[in-house]
Amino acid sequence: MWGLIYAAAFIAAFALSIVVKITADPFGGKYKAHWDGTVGTVHTDLAYGEGAANKFDLYLPADSSRESYGLVVYLHAGGFTSGDKSGDAEMLQWLCAKGYVAAGIIYTLSSEENPQANVYTQSVEIRESIPAVVAEAAKLGYSIDRMAVAGGSAGHALALLYAYRDADQSPVPVKMTFGAVGPSCFYLEDWINMGADPNHPIAVDPSADYSGMAGLFSVMTGKPITADMFASGEYLAQVKDISAAMWISDSSVPAVFAYGAWDKVQAFSASKKLDAALTAHGVPHEYIVFEHSGHGLQNDNTQYAR
Repeated sequence: MWGLIYAAAFIAAFALSIVVKITADPFGGKYKAHWDGTVGTVHTDLAYGEGAANKFDLYLPADSSRESYGLVVYLHAGGFTSGDKSGDAEMLQWLCAKGYVAAGIIYTLSSEENPQANVYTQSVEIRESIPAVVAEAAKLGYSIDRMAVAGGSAGHALALLYAYRDADQSPVPVKMTFGAVGPSCFYLEDWINMGADPNHPIAVDPSADYSGMAGLFSVMTGKPITADMFASGEYLAQVKDISAAMWISDSSVPAVFAYGAWDKVQAFSASKKLDAALTAHGVPHEYIVFEHSGHGLQNDNTQYAR
């Protein structure tokens, strides 16, 4: 029961966060483009798989004369249970206006209709979508020779997984990843007692009942995780498939990412592990902390200038 409650609370908070992100524009229109045929064209609801949700939108620059193009994939937010590529249309248009081929991809959301969907299955769908995106662009006359993958919140988590777990399977080189507030790893000590002072994470208490967290991690991984796995550390093998920070190596791609220090939706201290892993392996990156903000990055508008 506690596992279901934890999972429901986490998902509800993630869903609420996307509402905040959609209704606020801290950039004041800076990343919006005038969109018409002189800027580019968009091909919508292209299929990359057999699932009903296996669709992507492809934004192509009006200038089709170049020998090759960079691709930017942006993955939508929504707590792994909601959201759609259409919510990122303005950003994708802006990227296209800058000369990139841009793609917004949807994935099977976790729901009553799709209870088998989880963070891992969604990340596999993203991995399987990229060859289709690159092939479709080539068919339309836009040869892709490099790419970046990005996203917000849940989409950022999936982008990080593609960049650090799956980049070696990409049809074109992945050059960087960027995004905001996506869960990057699932160490118990970061996730228990969410909402505490971000500078003083709570240590794991071996005598405590962690059945709630076991339920949450089970829902997200699609694997059975029990409370006793936390004491032995066995759970880490189970969460690795959805923990991008655990896949970082010396050859990993550069990153730019932002997190709110008072995030009560995803564990802020987990973002410190992402930063530490990149630093330990000498991977160039920029870690931007919104010191007064939560998951919506709502209280530090000056940081957006970075």
